[in-house]
Amino acid sequence: MNEARIYSASAGKSEVSSLEDAIREIGEQIFALVDAAGAPSIFSRKGLYGPLMEWSMRDEHFKTQLFRFIDVLPVLQSSGEINRHLREYLGDDRVELPAVLRAALNLGTLTGGIMSGGIKSQVAGMARIFMLGNDGREIAATLRGLHKQGVGFTVDILGEAVVSEIEADQYTQRYLDLMNLLARESASWPAAPASGSPLLNLSVKISALHSQIQPADPDTDIEKISVRLRPILRRAKELGAFINFDMESHALKNLTLRLFKTLFAEAEFSTGPACGLAMQAYLRETETDLRDLIAWAREGGRRFTVRLVKGAYWDYETVIARQRGWPLPVFPHKAESDLNFEKLSLILLENHDAIGSAFGTHNVRSAAHAIAQADRLGVPRAGFEFQVLHGMADSLRDALLRLGLRVREYCPVGELLPGMAYLVRRLLENTSNESFLAGKFARGANRDALLEDPEKKLLLQQAVEETETAAPVFKNEPPVDFTIDAERAKIRAALKTVRSRLGRKHALIIGNKPVKTAEWHISLNPADQTEIIGHSAKATIDDAESAVRAALSAQPAWGRIPAGDRAAFLERAARLLQRDKAELTALEILEAGKNWIEADADVVEAIDFCNFYAVEMRRLAEPRPTQRIPGETNVLHWLPRGAGVVIAPWNFPLAILTGMTAAALVTGNTVIIKPSDQTPVIASRLMEILIEAGLPAGVANLLTGPGGEIGAHLVAHRDIDFIAFTGSMEVGLKIWEIAGRAQPGQRNLKKVICEMGGKNALIIDSDADLDEAIAITLASAFGYQGQKCSALSRLILMEDNSAKFLDRLLAAASSLRVGPAEQPGTVLGPVISREAQKRILAMIENGKNEAILAWQGEVPADPNACYVPPVIFTNVPVRSRLFREEIFGPVLAVTLARDFDEAIALANDSAFALTGGICSRSPAHIARAKAEMACGNLYINRSITGAIVGRQPFGGYKMSGGGTKAGGREYLLNFVTPRVVTENCLRSGYAPTQLD
Repeated sequence: MNEARIYSASAGKSEVSSLEDAIREIGEQIFALVDAAGAPSIFSRKGLYGPLMEWSMRDEHFKTQLFRFIDVLPVLQSSGEINRHLREYLGDDRVELPAVLRAALNLGTLTGGIMSGGIKSQVAGMARIFMLGNDGREIAATLRGLHKQGVGFTVDILGEAVVSEIEADQYTQRYLDLMNLLARESASWPAAPASGSPLLNLSVKISALHSQIQPADPDTDIEKISVRLRPILRRAKELGAFINFDMESHALKNLTLRLFKTLFAEAEFSTGPACGLAMQAYLRETETDLRDLIAWAREGGRRFTVRLVKGAYWDYETVIARQRGWPLPVFPHKAESDLNFEKLSLILLENHDAIGSAFGTHNVRSAAHAIAQADRLGVPRAGFEFQVLHGMADSLRDALLRLGLRVREYCPVGELLPGMAYLVRRLLENTSNESFLAGKFARGANRDALLEDPEKKLLLQQAVEETETAAPVFKNEPPVDFTIDAERAKIRAALKTVRSRLGRKHALIIGNKPVKTAEWHISLNPADQTEIIGHSAKATIDDAESAVRAALSAQPAWGRIPAGDRAAFLERAARLLQRDKAELTALEILEAGKNWIEADADVVEAIDFCNFYAVEMRRLAEPRPTQRIPGETNVLHWLPRGAGVVIAPWNFPLAILTGMTAAALVTGNTVIIKPSDQTPVIASRLMEILIEAGLPAGVANLLTGPGGEIGAHLVAHRDIDFIAFTGSMEVGLKIWEIAGRAQPGQRNLKKVICEMGGKNALIIDSDADLDEAIAITLASAFGYQGQKCSALSRLILMEDNSAKFLDRLLAAASSLRVGPAEQPGTVLGPVISREAQKRILAMIENGKNEAILAWQGEVPADPNACYVPPVIFTNVPVRSRLFREEIFGPVLAVTLARDFDEAIALANDSAFALTGGICSRSPAHIARAKAEMACGNLYINRSITGAIVGRQPFGGYKMSGGGTKAGGREYLLNFVTPRVVTENCLRSGYAPTQLD
């Protein structure tokens, strides 16, 4: 993109030069007015704010620690807690502080009211720079003052994070109350210079109007949000107010655009109220979205305003995309966003007849460009407006007013301390290396640099940018982004395709040949026990013997195949899994009862296991010298163990089955696969894929059917060299016992790779971010109906924050959507079977005698489905079954701790040690959790489920398993035995100078 293309497709060099001259002239005019007004208050050295910002711009670590302290401050209830957190964040030796501040921290006190009781008032004062507060009279007075100056306003309500439908209703009412307040107050305001109309202008965040937004189900989201938006729009229409839809994270972009077009196409709102929406120039897709909106406006004759902004979540969007392996939705360089802002500004002005334009920027170059283009196109200066954030650009605002331009100020309202998230965003913006305001007022950048064409900046930046490092050999398979229409369509189509194939018979596979049996086992849909997913052959002892013979016969040749070829086989299997990803997801939805997101994640993990173990096998296959000495070589090699059995569970029916099988095969072993009798069709599909990938006969053999007798026979078999098992502690302990007894004629000690489950704890610290902690709790406890060995089952709350947390948690849990897994927005589906349903319901009934049933969810009244109501018990005794026994269902036990010492003790008071977590903003408590919590996987301020291959190797110890880590670099070592080869290289007094 270059300036010529921004200006006009046919513009010549002279015209481009003329435009640049106009931009610079206007920019100089703005700067002259800004300089005359002086630096904004945010860069003043008065009070606490100025020095802290100056120090933050000089020291990145100090900035991080300071802003994290400000973030946690609202929940700290005592001066002791404030002092402790301040010392934990700023007492770190890595934080450089002025000597007086360091001394004060060491003493535990600060002068001038900065510490103890005065710190909250100091930070509230900082917040007041950017926010209007929560007092109606103060809000009205501030807005009245802006009105008198000829400045328009748009009001946004802070605290928009909602975790329940009750809170979404409350947020809706707050907007109605705010509109009514402003309508009453503004009725008596005097006339003022034109600042745009209507006078009342409010900004709405759609995330605040529905607590259960699900990317896979935008239809329901639109319905739920619209129910709350319509009363707001009706009242706005009555009052002649303007309603603007804010644009939030990229995940909500498509939903916001669709909601906007849906609502304002309805007959009731097709002509009013006046409306608009924000669009973000840092998104690559914004030009396409904008052109689509313009076409919609022209077709329907519905005029609206676009508030064009750069975007406020660049870091978040970048991190999320990289974590999930998705394409980066934002431009990677700020100059690209600036350049796109100019391009989009021109598109808006060129379509002035159809839509209104509002340019949200503090960048003088961006503002000057919009003005110059408007002048060139003949758009009157009263025909568009600029928007600035309250408290951040007063001098720019006043300069634009003096140039005869309309200006509107974005004014957040709400309680100051709970609005810390907004404050931290503003602080980050003001101290950013690329902040225009900081460059101008804090770093003293010259006008030429600030008015430079962003394209030139981009070219320079790209020229000096370091070459990116090569991507790692292993790359995780990205989960599906269900906000994309085409991805949702794939699953809907796959469900139809898979359903058309249900009810088939699936034979055993021995030596790559189907083996039918006299009896068949029926697999049923957990959401509809009348729907047969398929019939699987019931293996007999004779079938098991045949499978062992096939595996033994195939192993020597398979073990001699070069490791690289075995790795290539896994990679072919991974590509086939990728090819069939949608249909495998659909099959999991129907046979395992996983919702769309959980089912997709299971397929993703299966693909990752194949690719990861292929990479690791190539590394492991390289001979490793143990020590280099003259005249001798000592090399470590790894040999396959032989023939083994893989016994897999139903809760991760593809991922765990694939992971254990792939690890065994790539290391040169052969296996008998024994899947759960709850999900045999998925296992059969995996065998088909392995054979299609080129699996030699006998290397993997599939035995299906109820597994008690067959499994015990294989575990005890003298010719089985290893057992890879994932399942219950009861079965796992039996396997350890049986495998430990040598049978007559047995050649090897059996290796047991065993993962057996957990009774996992999450600590919610007194200073936890409650919005975040509630979402983490619900996802950890009720994801896949609690049917994960990693699921949260023991929630440990600190007594001093338990009441508030529980109130919000119970309301949030009541808002979860329950239904069949194939419904795209379902969060909680049915449990796996009738047997599981009866067992969990019995545990719930017993729990009522042990603790308080604080909440029980509602489930569909469907006698054909295996629903279990999710429940939360409180006041759970430590010695109760609820606290100690694995339930494997949607049952959460809540226990209170007096202090953090007791919380750690309660978390560790378990026979299991699989996963655990803590939600805390105390560096000291987080450090203690890392050092003291007994679990194989510890998660801090995130869900305790959802381990990713290669990133979070998974497995526990104590009664959770043998300490192995699936998806880790060391996992393959469990399937091989080491051998050291030593060779004397000395011959007649001569040794080679280079030894292998």
